[in-house]
Amino acid sequence: MSQLRAALIQTCSGDDPIASADAASALIRRAAAKGADLIATPEVTNIVTLSRRHQHETLRAEADDPSLAAFRGLAAELGKPLLIGSLALLADAHAGPGDAPFVNRGFLLGPDGSVRARYDKIHMFDVAVSDSERYRESSAYRPGARAVVADLPEAPGAPRLGLTICYDMRFPALYRALAEAGAQILTVPSAFTVPTGRAHWETLLRARAIETGCFVLAPAQTGTHPAKVADARIRKTYGHSLAVAPWGEVLADAGEAPGVTLVDLDLSRVAEARSRVPSLANARPFAPPAPALKAAE
Repeated sequence: MSQLRAALIQTCSGDDPIASADAASALIRRAAAKGADLIATPEVTNIVTLSRRHQHETLRAEADDPSLAAFRGLAAELGKPLLIGSLALLADAHAGPGDAPFVNRGFLLGPDGSVRARYDKIHMFDVAVSDSERYRESSAYRPGARAVVADLPEAPGAPRLGLTICYDMRFPALYRALAEAGAQILTVPSAFTVPTGRAHWETLLRARAIETGCFVLAPAQTGTHPAKVADARIRKTYGHSLAVAPWGEVLADAGEAPGVTLVDLDLSRVAEARSRVPSLANARPFAPPAPALKAAE
């Protein structure tokens, strides 16, 4: 039986990347001390801000980002693989004058501090949650174009991870592709809004687990995020970091406080769930629907 102890880091990052990285690092150290084999942080671990001006002044490219350098050093110091759910970064290059300047990029770091995998968030959060809460991630962030799976041979059970970020969870075809590529654990680091979290968070994560027969690990941002810049709107997130089993039951719910949530995963449950309901194997190709016929006049 392959047992993997995973730790979900739930934090309340602010608009100061150094302070945010320090807070996350303290929780990562706590998780390592509790015997975690894999430690996962939320989306935008380094900075949560709605101020585009502050993002332009603060964000750095991957090669120059102090948060990533700190987390790589921490992974090597602790000898633990880290999933840094995502960092807000300057894009590596611009394709043209209208190209978005930032990327929302997740990192799987090996226990030696190396970057094992990178994933740029594919689906941009362009929504109107309410009349007063609107987001247009695509106005500043460049979407990714490739799904990513990565192996962790040093971890118990040598799991294969499928990397996603937050709003991706509403697009089940991505998760099916990851499962078909061999993923046993789907990671969904997030910074979910409170209204959509209350309505959809648990339901969507459980659905993605059931459809694929995978474990789902979803570390989340939580609470009212501290902001030092004067023009920043207040951002609140839902919390409730979740771990979900391949059969769909919730294994852990972190609630709303920052902290560390540990969960032990028996990876043999992936094969068990898929043998009981082999929906991945039973899928069949099909033609798209024909155009609707107009009613006769």
